[in-house]
Amino acid sequence: MALFVQKFGGSSVADAECMQRVAQRVYDTRAEGHEVVVVLSAMGKTTDNLIQLARQVNAQPDEREMDMLLSTGEQVSVSILAMALHAMGAEAVSLTGPQAGISTDTAHTKAKITDIQPQRIREQLDRGRIVIVCGFQGLTPTHDIATLGRGGSDTTAVALAAALQADRCQIFTDVDGVYTADPRQVPQASKLDCIAYDEMLELASLGAKVLQSRSVEFAKKYHVELEVLTSFDRRPGTIVKDEVTEMEHIIVRGVAADKNQAKVTIQHVPDRPGVAARLFKELAAANVNVDMIVQNVSEKGQTDISFTVPLDEVNRTRTAVDGLIEEIGAAGAFYDVDIAKISIVGVGMRSHSGVAFRMFDALSAHKINVEMISTSEIKISVVIRSAYADQAVQVLHAAFELDKVNEPVS
Repeated sequence: MALFVQKFGGSSVADAECMQRVAQRVYDTRAEGHEVVVVLSAMGKTTDNLIQLARQVNAQPDEREMDMLLSTGEQVSVSILAMALHAMGAEAVSLTGPQAGISTDTAHTKAKITDIQPQRIREQLDRGRIVIVCGFQGLTPTHDIATLGRGGSDTTAVALAAALQADRCQIFTDVDGVYTADPRQVPQASKLDCIAYDEMLELASLGAKVLQSRSVEFAKKYHVELEVLTSFDRRPGTIVKDEVTEMEHIIVRGVAADKNQAKVTIQHVPDRPGVAARLFKELAAANVNVDMIVQNVSEKGQTDISFTVPLDEVNRTRTAVDGLIEEIGAAGAFYDVDIAKISIVGVGMRSHSGVAFRMFDALSAHKINVEMISTSEIKISVVIRSAYADQAVQVLHAAFELDKVNEPVS
């Protein structure tokens, strides 16, 4: 008998018909003799609708109250699934995040899990029950409900799998696995049979929407084997696991585009020690996630500093930066929301040369200008105009022949 943690996203539980399909899948897993813990997102567009409702009464709602509101979406989901399983004759119990023993820090709307005490889940499993847990939420040290941010249900599932030492964490979504690119952008994209944690982590953080990046971090840290698969049929998905030597045979495993980025340029910054530290300290205090950073060559004792931030954090960034302009002696700040970040990822980049040339040559041949560049051991990212994002992904997918990728599970 194995223990499976199965997470179902909003599209998988969008309505009663979807709930019954999920209930059958869960029931079948339990009928095979396995223990099952289910983690659910809110149904369909519930979270979006709740956010819209809140903003109709308050344009800038308090984050604690937003967490109180948004956490109700998952509570509806888990109770409905429990009822569906009861109708099938299965023993099941639904739990909120706090009831399941999930603790978080106090960063409302994007809290981090700090601890899990899964004794109550374990007790219910020992009684032969299917346990259904609200994703996306936990309890702060001050006994308030906090949510984990977009995609937080993935993190809940992986964290529970680690705490319970589950045999596998299955992430059910509306796609049947991880692809070399978004199939909506690249119809020739190939489904991967397997992918390394580091590759998936990079793709998740770079705009690929299949898995939330924090969930992959958890999986890598605690060696939780993930499987990404669809809830709409019974096809096998993509396994996310520890890297093996054979994975380096593929130079690039995926291309991702993130259009939800903005570029901030601080103009004519005095080129002296401590100025950059002061700037990024203020951004950190404002809880702004800074990604790519480029500083121009100093000219006449001044330089420009550019960096990217998530699009939904531009206002927070503006508040932090504009208050510093005079203090640090800069000329001003420019905010560019018409950009996209395009990235190629692959562990094979460690052992193959010429990858950067191949990437830039392909973009150049199609007159796509590169504005910023960032690299890591297994990734190259560039900032380009947003209008060229889809074309860039298609160009790079073809340049690295990703339509021919077919990596078997080792």
